[in-house]
Amino acid sequence: MNYRQLGSTGIKVSEVGFGAWQLGNTRDWEGMEENQAITLVHEALEQGCNFFDTAPNYGGGNSESLLGKALTGRRGQAVINSKFGHHPDNTLNFDSQKIRSSIEGSLRRLKTDYLDSILLHNPPFEILTGSTGHFEVLESLKQEGKIRAYGASIDSAREMDELIQNTGSQVIEVMFNIFHQEPRKAFKNAAEKNVGLIVKVPLDSGWLSGKYDESSVFTDIRSRWDPNQLRKRSELLPVLKEMLDPGESLVQLALRYILHYPEVSTVIPGNKNLEQLIENLSAAEKRISAVKVKKLEEIWEEKLKAHPMGW
Repeated sequence: MNYRQLGSTGIKVSEVGFGAWQLGNTRDWEGMEENQAITLVHEALEQGCNFFDTAPNYGGGNSESLLGKALTGRRGQAVINSKFGHHPDNTLNFDSQKIRSSIEGSLRRLKTDYLDSILLHNPPFEILTGSTGHFEVLESLKQEGKIRAYGASIDSAREMDELIQNTGSQVIEVMFNIFHQEPRKAFKNAAEKNVGLIVKVPLDSGWLSGKYDESSVFTDIRSRWDPNQLRKRSELLPVLKEMLDPGESLVQLALRYILHYPEVSTVIPGNKNLEQLIENLSAAEKRISAVKVKKLEEIWEEKLKAHPMGW
């Protein structure tokens, strides 16, 4: 495993991290047994993965709780990122007065006395302007040692630029993948301000695994896709598969594309089993060519820039 700096935090993170949305989460995904979840976390640590991304609402708090159990006695080996705004009872509330109690709840579930980073979880745009008091609360918690860094989890270049310009955020989590490259235009701004980038939804919620086509039927959160979105994705998959090296999977290509950008600190694919975990982590073993990156950028420019797909 290779490691990169998480912006100006002084924290080193594995290039491929562990997206923990699926741990103990029967609400959005198929269920996962506790022992299986703990085994996945332990195997990730053994493979050199040290970055774990979770949130209070993932599995109604189960993701944080399982991660806390798995990291008992091994907290020093892990970098933990959690969030604020989406709560365990599945309510959405960004009241700045609830930040402290939310973080304290996360700390209890995670069995730790500090978070390496905390992110406002897709907050309303006005909060990103720095005018609502949220970041003052986060700065106070940082000074107290409850958190080491803070920022927000967002989806667009406009949101990135607003956050970088108006707040003291050291970390940004942003949706970025082969099908969703719009945030790329804000990467330079992030690098200039030494803001660490965590890339979420790197496999387009599993679509870039290559396992699905336009006839696929989803009963979980992915049922949000309409037939037109399924068709557009399906039409692009053969083009991507033609770009694979011998022995390379579409998952590895997708993650290597993201890791090509030096502004990215870590990428956080989800893991439902050991096979997926090993495939995800193996993406860091090889680099993608600049020629392929240019081709993938051209595909997005020509096919998707003017007609973006909802995720």
